Amino acid sequence: MNQEVNQEFINQLEAAIETGSFEKSAKEVNELHPADIAEVLDGLSLDSAKALLEHIDEEKGADALIGLDEDLRSKILEDYSGKEIAEELVENLDSDDAADLINELDHAKRREVLDSITDREQAQDIANLLVYPDNTAGALMGAELVKVNQNWRVMQCVKEMRRQAEEIEHVHSVYVVDDENRLLGTLSLKKLLTTSTKTPIAEVYSQQVHFVEATQSGEDAARIMDKYDLVAMPVVNGMGQLVGRITIDDVVDFMREEAKEDYNLASGLVEDVESDDSIWTTTRARLPWLLIGLFGGLAAASVIGVYEEDLGNLPKLAFFIPLIAAMGGNVGVQSSAIIVQGLASNSDMGSLVSRLIKELGVGVLNGVICGLVIIGASLFLGYATDLALVVASSLILVIIVAALVGTFVPLFLNKYKIDPALATGPFITTTNDILGLFIYFIISRMLLGF
Repeated sequence: MNQEVNQEFINQLEAAIETGSFEKSAKEVNELHPADIAEVLDGLSLDSAKALLEHIDEEKGADALIGLDEDLRSKILEDYSGKEIAEELVENLDSDDAADLINELDHAKRREVLDSITDREQAQDIANLLVYPDNTAGALMGAELVKVNQNWRVMQCVKEMRRQAEEIEHVHSVYVVDDENRLLGTLSLKKLLTTSTKTPIAEVYSQQVHFVEATQSGEDAARIMDKYDLVAMPVVNGMGQLVGRITIDDVVDFMREEAKEDYNLASGLVEDVESDDSIWTTTRARLPWLLIGLFGGLAAASVIGVYEEDLGNLPKLAFFIPLIAAMGGNVGVQSSAIIVQGLASNSDMGSLVSRLIKELGVGVLNGVICGLVIIGASLFLGYATDLALVVASSLILVIIVAALVGTFVPLFLNKYKIDPALATGPFITTTNDILGLFIYFIISRMLLGF
């Protein structure tokens, strides 16, 4: 059955659950892919989602829960005891997904879940994963993998691989290790099938293997997998011992979360927010940067107040204040966005001096073009030539300064391990607004002789 998951289907399911007659609908949901089941659960009310989960196959239900937003998953898990989480969810998940789920629980329930896992080897694997900090390769990896010893012969490898594969849903690669469990390379299934069963593995495995250390960042893992088009990548500890593997789905989820976090920072949000979050949660996420913007606006107003006399001498200067502020903010955001994108993709950024020189050139060219446009527009609109020259000169310098600030700030933040995405949001806009106004009034005094 290929049931299409749409709003009509979800509405019908909600109505059936409310009336208590949803056995047929539950069977239809059971035939869906876990990702589709997650979509269904997300569209239902909380009570209906909980009721439906009781009629979903445990393995599919566990996978579907992993696909849910963390807030919704936490609300659903409130009704689960630690023993139920262990038996119904954790034992049906890969170790990396199980570790992510357990990590969201409070300390007491986390301990209860680990104590309730009947497979003690699985419990130990999960406990080992929980020690790695967020956003590291160790936090992304899973313990499920197939490995063989370099001293074995092909026949022994085949037997061991069959045993290991029984407990793994997908076999992406076969890793070769030594007696100390140090990663040596990978074993091609083609060579395994076409080589004599008495051949030592040491003679047929490939020593070319791309790996990442568990303590390296998730960004490093994503970058390596992207560069070499890997579906799975081994993870080693500081001694080179094989401790797990990262699969492409883990990296995709990580990159999606990183992109969401960077977008929130660039938008002036200090926390992750969803459309269905409470008013208080949404306000708490938005308010800090709004307050910073508010004080930035007060600072800009103070700058205007300092030059109040100049505005009295030539009131038309006020007409171009929004233009100067807007252009400075826009140029700064453009420059910082390019730098942040380069830092995120680990592109060759060159030295700070070379980047500033390049942005200086771009700023000069853009500034001159915009300055000429503003002179033509001002004269066309009937403004005096001297005012047009003041605005054009100010605009050129504001664009140059904004480009340099937009380049320097994210590089500076990155150097001191602060997320450079912070520089693409209100911070850079507010800074350039204030600098732009200073430049505008100083040039006006110089050229108009106030």
